[in-house]
Parts: sequence; structure tokens; C-alpha cells
Amino acid sequence: MTKPRLLVAASGTGGHIFPALAVAHELTEFDIQWLGVPDRLETKLVPEQYPLHTIALQGLDRKPGLQWMRAAAQALGAFRQVRSLIECERYAAVFTTGGYIAAPAVFAARTRGIPAIGHESNVLPGKVTRALAGSMAALGLGFAEAADHLPGVTTRWVGTPVRDEFLHTPNPLTGLDIPETATLIVAFGGSQGARGLNRLITECAPTWLERGYWLVHLAGQGEYDAVRAAAPQHPAYTILSFWERMAALLGRADLAISRAGAGTLSELLITGTPSILLPYPYAAEDHQRLNGEVLVRTGAALQFDQLTLTAATLERTVISLLEDNQALRTMGERARALARPDAARRMADLVRESVEARDRS
Repeated sequence: MTKPRLLVAASGTGGHIFPALAVAHELTEFDIQWLGVPDRLETKLVPEQYPLHTIALQGLDRKPGLQWMRAAAQALGAFRQVRSLIECERYAAVFTTGGYIAAPAVFAARTRGIPAIGHESNVLPGKVTRALAGSMAALGLGFAEAADHLPGVTTRWVGTPVRDEFLHTPNPLTGLDIPETATLIVAFGGSQGARGLNRLITECAPTWLERGYWLVHLAGQGEYDAVRAAAPQHPAYTILSFWERMAALLGRADLAISRAGAGTLSELLITGTPSILLPYPYAAEDHQRLNGEVLVRTGAALQFDQLTLTAATLERTVISLLEDNQALRTMGERARALARPDAARRMADLVRESVEARDRS
């Protein structure tokens, strides 16, 4: 029996691609193909798993201008290409995790009469999601609070799917020479790095190291050299540009210091890692701060404004937490209570239901 075909539209960052991959892995009854953009992360992650179609597309600058006209013309061309692809490949549905690749995919699906199903990871849905939600058959949410920003839209809280490594008991942390009894801080700000977060960590590091703490600092590829030059040399301070086995690292950490992207928060909840969040202050519509506030309200994390936070305050806050085992234990328990380890399955079920509803109509 021929499998129904599903087009997954997910492009750009791990925040879009990793959840989409997790859902795709659940949908084994579909013949899955992928829609992306040339020279983005999907060209490295997807082709070994699924056929990848790419279309040239760019986002809009924040200020209207000539770039808007070029991007609009490109978007119209992308819509026509996706519509032609849907006609040729006869997909049963389109699934998207947002970003500007979603627009031509959703509109093309609608004009061809097949359901478009989406997933939104953030508390405040992105502008593209808000514009497209009414054209979708269903929308899965990473945070239940996102429904408040989508009146009249069919939504379901499913959680944000995470990478497979987070869904199994992680192997012991290997490759880093950290004593089993050491108190470990893990600080990270994204694959390319986070300059403000990195600066605070390097300023605080001497005090934490003097207290006997160990520190793993994932500085990001774009910031690694600058952080290495500014940081103190100490055997308990490990600076890396990237670390692949994050489930084991976060599972071992006593405390994490990180941005508040939806994917990162989902991983911290799954591992039950107490955290101090420093949302990216220039994120669109301040959406990272809103994400972090969900964890703060339940006691799973603390959050600070990076632009006003001083190194002295961060130093004291970390020490206060690490000296209070009960506080850390409570934060970890409340993080796990928010986690949805079955998010990929829940989102896959929503895709199945939408396809079945279309078949019955």
C-alpha cells in the first residue's frame, strides 16, 4: 500500500528544525519530504533522513524599503513553486513549525485543498504564525498560554518536541574531566554565541571558581575566540564553542544559565535542570522574556534582564542557589512538572487527525 505523502516545511534554525524532525520521526506511516531554503541548517540536517526541496526565500527587514519589494516578489515566486510541488507530488498535508518558509507552504496548501498543520513553540506566536493561523487546519502549541494570542484558532497544547537524546535516560557525561562530586554550572547562549551573556559569565567566573564550583561555558562558534581571550585560565573552567551531547550535560548540571528560546526551555524542563534565564533582549517582540516568565511563575527558574543585570548580582544569585540544596531540588521538580516528554507524539497525533478529517470530508 502506498504511503500518503507529507511535506514538512521547516527552515533556518534548530528551533524550527529539531521539533519538526522529532515529529517526522513519529509519522512513520507517511512518506515524508522536506521544504527548506538553500544554505540554511536544514541542508546539513535533513538530506540524510528525508528528500529535501529548496526554494529561494528571505525574511523581511523590520523597516519597509526596497528589500521588502524584493522579498515580496520572491515570496510570490516561492508560493508558485510550492503549489507546483504539491500538485506534482500529491501531498496529503503540509506540516510547518513556522518561520518565513511557512507562508508559501500554508497558502499553497490552502489553494490546493489540503490541510496545513502548524506548531508554535513560543508563548507569543510569531507574526507569521499569527497571520497564517486562520488558514491552518490545526495548530499545536509549545505553551498553553499561546492560545490567548490566537483567538478563534483551533489549537492544542502539545508541548515542544525535543531531540531523541532527551527522551531516554542519558548516558553519564563523558569527554569532560569533571569530578562526580563537583558542583557544576553550565552556561550557554546558542550555537553562534551570546555576547552579553558570555561577558557576564567571564566576569563572574573567578568568584565561582574560588568557591570551588566547576563551570562549562559553551561560548558559541562566533564568540569562542573572544571568550577564550577574556576568560581566566583555571582547570575547573571549560570553554567550548559547542557541545553535541546536551542531554547528558544538562542532566549532570546543578544549575544552567541560558537564553530563553522555546527549544532551550523545553530541554531544560525535560532534564529538570534549575536555571537562570537571560532572555535575548533584542528578540522579536521580546518573546524570549515571555517564554521565561512561564517557568518563573511556577518556580522552575529565575529570570533577569541582561541589559540591567550586573555581574555582582549574578555572582550572588548563583552562589545563593548553589548553597541551597532544597531550593535547587524544588526548582528541578517544578521544571519536570512542566515538561511534556511526549510532545512529538502529541503533535504527530494532531497531524494524523487533520489528515483523517480531510479524508472523511
